[in-house]
Amino acid sequence: ISFFTFQAISYVIDVYKLDAKVQKNLLNMGLYIAFFPQLIAGPIVRYKTIAEQIDNRDENFEKFSQGVIRFIKGLAKKVLLSNSLAIISDKAFGIIPEELSIVLAWLGIISYTLQIYFDFSGYSDMAIGLAKMFGFELEENFNYPYISKSITEFWRRWHISLETWFRDYVYIPLGR
Repeated sequence: ISFFTFQAISYVIDVYKLDAKVQKNLLNMGLYIAFFPQLIAGPIVRYKTIAEQIDNRDENFEKFSQGVIRFIKGLAKKVLLSNSLAIISDKAFGIIPEELSIVLAWLGIISYTLQIYFDFSGYSDMAIGLAKMFGFELEENFNYPYISKSITEFWRRWHISLETWFRDYVYIPLGR
């Protein structure tokens, strides 16, 4: 529901601010709102980013191949890495605190941190790859957040589309 809401709100605000044209075709509007590749986990797609691609996109074998590769990389992140790390972190956090060693606690923390990253970025990679198979170009959503030097930089690199959405539609309009 949140992705439907974010996309609908951004469309209405962008049209109101004259940053995007009104979409008069109900099917094209429905495609934007319910764009299934990214609906579950993002990235959040703005109407002005995808409006031209709805009407004119280039579908070819090269893009399709790139999309398949990106999808497979995302699936590997999710299934092989995230799910494997989840086993480690679940075991570590399932131990009674009195019996938990420092080493095992750190192993649990690190594995959980990586699990979350590979889970979210894997889903985003799958969405970007699937969209590319259909001829759409979506924006990147993760940019190596764990190499950040500050919390601010981490937030900018983690779920980029969500950060920019909040910045543009909540933070700036409320006066920073």
